Amino acid sequence: MTELRHRGARDTDPTLEQQPSEDKGSDSELKVEKDGASDSESKVDSGVSEVPVPPDDTPEVLNKALSGLSSRWKNWWVRGLFTLAMISFFFLIIYLGPMVLMTIVLIVQIKCFHEIITIGYSVYHSYHLPWFRTLSWYFLLCVNYFFYGETVTDYFFTLVQREEPLRILSKYHRFISFALYLTGFCMFVLSLVKKHYRLQFYMFGWTHVTLLIVVTQSHLIIHNLFEGMIWFIVPISTVICNDIMAYMFGFFFGRTPLIKLSPKKTWEGFIGGFFATVVFGIMFSYVMAGYRYFVCPVEFNNDSNSFQVDCEPSDLFQLQDYVLPGVLESVTGWTTVRLYPFQIHSIALSTFASIVGPFGGFFASGFKRAFKIKDFANTIPGHGGIMDRFDCQYLMATFVNVYIASFIRGPNPTKVIQQLLALRADQQLHIFNSLKAHLMEKGLLPALEEAAAA
Repeated sequence: MTELRHRGARDTDPTLEQQPSEDKGSDSELKVEKDGASDSESKVDSGVSEVPVPPDDTPEVLNKALSGLSSRWKNWWVRGLFTLAMISFFFLIIYLGPMVLMTIVLIVQIKCFHEIITIGYSVYHSYHLPWFRTLSWYFLLCVNYFFYGETVTDYFFTLVQREEPLRILSKYHRFISFALYLTGFCMFVLSLVKKHYRLQFYMFGWTHVTLLIVVTQSHLIIHNLFEGMIWFIVPISTVICNDIMAYMFGFFFGRTPLIKLSPKKTWEGFIGGFFATVVFGIMFSYVMAGYRYFVCPVEFNNDSNSFQVDCEPSDLFQLQDYVLPGVLESVTGWTTVRLYPFQIHSIALSTFASIVGPFGGFFASGFKRAFKIKDFANTIPGHGGIMDRFDCQYLMATFVNVYIASFIRGPNPTKVIQQLLALRADQQLHIFNSLKAHLMEKGLLPALEEAAAA
């Protein structure tokens, strides 16, 4: 550790002044922030070795086409072009259906995990200790096995019960998951090396926090998707909209710094992004709520062994009349307005994406500054790594899942029936008689009640 502190103290920080321009601001602001850091803060940071900066992989064609522009405007065009490309890809995978969406979520999860673990490995590798990278990927496999096994058992119950191997795996799923994790835990203990215990436990915690942030959140994204694709698409789109509009407002109008962790972020971008995102969320939700493909829960059809998205839309996606407050009535001249109830919920989603969501980005900025890196990786020119684009999405996924559980989701008859079918015959008969007696008592089965009286 002493060697690492000395080496870190000698390292300089060439990357902090190269943060991607998202809101207007001068490099001198960042320099002042660096120069004004306290000695104690510098000592803490000096305990971390600097991670190698990945080379710029902007396509040569773009570099030549934009060679006459300043670095600020060159970055603007590169970010803009690749943003359009990513949005186009997003709509393509929506068109391809739920299964492709789930696959993309898994791929993004693995890539984000790889980017964060690689940063840790850059520090850990200097000690030439074995097993960190191997154990990290092993724990990723274990956690994915647990979460996806729970999902399969929950949403593919009939298919699982139909296949004997799947039924056995489902029955003992949690025990198998625990046994797999316990194996990795024992491997970690056996890999401990004298004089480096503290660092190894530090990296053990690093891996588990990464799993908590990345894998758990991606699992919640998939759960949101099963509630209906609209609960997947609208939240993600509002975060994307806020990111774009905050950048645009900040780029052209930004003057007032917002937070020290991101010196180029401005209040003008933050406020402009908020209002633009709320308006976008209301309009986009109106369009999406009119299609069953987006509003119906994603369910597995056991007859065709495929996903189906077809239902009678709930009241949440039926147009209703709302009386406008007096203030709005005097401004618009309307007494009522027809909206989908989901549009009201979209305001809550947009507000979270605009006000709280950016703190996921601030958290990521603090993380990158702690390790003296500009981006998590250099996967997307002008944007950095995959994790740089999804730092806010994971926070949004948790909010949406909690929001659905708190305000939207009710009892699911399909899941209740699936659980009943898994019971023994005598247990099913007992529940049937109890339910029949309850319905007769409520007067919902008059014919049976009369037959019983006769």
